[in-house]
Amino acid sequence: MSENVNTTATQSAPVAKKKVGVKARVQKFGSALSNMVMPNIGAFIAWGLITAIFMAGGWWPNADLAKMIQPMVHYLLPLLIAFTGGNMIAGHRGGVVGAIATIGVIVGSNIPMFIGAMIMGPLGGWVIKKWDEAISDKIKSGFEMLVNNFSAGIIGMLLAILGYYAIGPVVAGASALMAAGVNWIIQMKLLPLANVFIEPAKILFLNNAINQGILTPLGIQAAASAGKSILFLLEPDPGPGLGILLAFALFGKGTAKASAPSAMIIHFFGGIHEIYFPYVLMKPALFLAVIAGGVTGTATFSLLNVGLKSTPSPGSILMLFIMSPKNLGNYIGLAVGVILATLASFVVAAIILKRDKSTDTDDLAAAQGKMSDMKGGNTATASATDAEPADVIASYKDVDHIIFACDAGMGSSAMGASLLRDKVKKAGINMSVTNTAISNLKDEPGLLVITQNELADRAAQKAPHALRLAVDNFLSSPKYDQVVVNLKARDQVSDAPASAAAEPQATTDTPDALPANLDLSVVDEIVFVHHDGHLGTATMATSLMKDRVKKANKHVSVKNLGIDELTDSNSLLVVSSAEAAKNLKTRYTQVQVLITDDLLSSPKYDKMVSELK
Repeated sequence: MSENVNTTATQSAPVAKKKVGVKARVQKFGSALSNMVMPNIGAFIAWGLITAIFMAGGWWPNADLAKMIQPMVHYLLPLLIAFTGGNMIAGHRGGVVGAIATIGVIVGSNIPMFIGAMIMGPLGGWVIKKWDEAISDKIKSGFEMLVNNFSAGIIGMLLAILGYYAIGPVVAGASALMAAGVNWIIQMKLLPLANVFIEPAKILFLNNAINQGILTPLGIQAAASAGKSILFLLEPDPGPGLGILLAFALFGKGTAKASAPSAMIIHFFGGIHEIYFPYVLMKPALFLAVIAGGVTGTATFSLLNVGLKSTPSPGSILMLFIMSPKNLGNYIGLAVGVILATLASFVVAAIILKRDKSTDTDDLAAAQGKMSDMKGGNTATASATDAEPADVIASYKDVDHIIFACDAGMGSSAMGASLLRDKVKKAGINMSVTNTAISNLKDEPGLLVITQNELADRAAQKAPHALRLAVDNFLSSPKYDQVVVNLKARDQVSDAPASAAAEPQATTDTPDALPANLDLSVVDEIVFVHHDGHLGTATMATSLMKDRVKKANKHVSVKNLGIDELTDSNSLLVVSSAEAAKNLKTRYTQVQVLITDDLLSSPKYDKMVSELK
């Protein structure tokens, strides 16, 4: 099993700066925009629900409660975005200054200032950070609080004035220009062409940047005046992805076919669109299918005048209907658009899958192994195939918590963390497994970072000294099992000697427990047998035994073989578990067998090695 893993030894050296490509820069910029919006999605949903329920023509109109709508969209949401942006740069202090600065662009304009907040929030955080760096060592003792409070207030005031007179008008003009452009595109019936770019960009992990960074601010401006906006449907439409998964469920092969039905449920009802990305990337011709689905869905929404009150997050079909205005025609149009998008994507995908006669990419796990090359996402991380298993175990020595890092820190990374957390718990390992946005990643001691191949370079920049693992798909990576094996092996290697020394009589697995019928003087080969998927443990045990034999200056080869690959000879010593030994005895009569409960560090090994020739 191949892993893109960085050992702690590798990470101790200074990390050379790599040239950042255009796509990485775009991803980083888009991630910065979406990271200001995503933590505040709850507030956007609250505003959308209040609007949909209490506005005139809503589900339950209420003029008094509807008074919350305008203050929320004009003040609350932009200020939350600004605070989050400033907080990303300079913590809580940066968030406060960013929010103060943003009030200038808010009161200086009559449109919701989301784009202005995305500018002023980080700007406020950056300015106060630079100010603090410049004067932190010049403040006399006892005056820290006075200087810090007044500097934040003064800088915030000056930036608010700058926002009111300079940045606000510019942003308002740019927003009006963009809104006019979008309206022209809609009037000219050209909006469906946007999906020619949106669908491929989603699959290249720019989905959050497109939706939260661009479409959501423009959509909210439109919805504030029109009551709904089609822009909220361009990226979250689940139809294209559902069509892809449905085609795999009917016409796919191997693991892809078997996993597609469950993926459909997660995608369509859970709203985790990232789950279908690997299915498209394993057969790049399927980009045509998602484009067809996206164009069809948007064309239908446009023709039937369908829109949503606010951004649906996650992009679940349930959330789409919740965010729909209380209008039967909108509900019907929404359903028709999603269905037609699904059918268009399905038809194109089905044709591609049925015409594809290849067999090397039929298995999803094998295809995921090629995803990083296809997407240009491979990094210069050390691979487990290039390191001895003992070294891989050693690299996990200090790991005490695991963090899944993705673009926005929600959705697929949360599900990946949940999957591994369950595996770790079942293995009896006490380990924290959480998720976060990659922009919030910190270079902490004892950290194992798991991220997608596309984001591996950024993970290396944010946490250069952490142990890092790059996976193709958070939701179905086989590397999670290897992580669990490595952690268990790490614990066994570190705990076994201590426990053996402390309680030598507490176990029957002692150095004196070698079978009497073993003749180790004739043994010239030691074999660890792997079975039932326990390849990782057997491989590591082989590496550890090689080191032990070499240190003892014994001339015996050590191998890791399957049970069908053995030679029936008494010069062969097979080390196995009791379960595997049952099969050995039915197949071979000459091989010598040593049974142990601990393949990695059995106390029998010292006695065994000493008796080798």
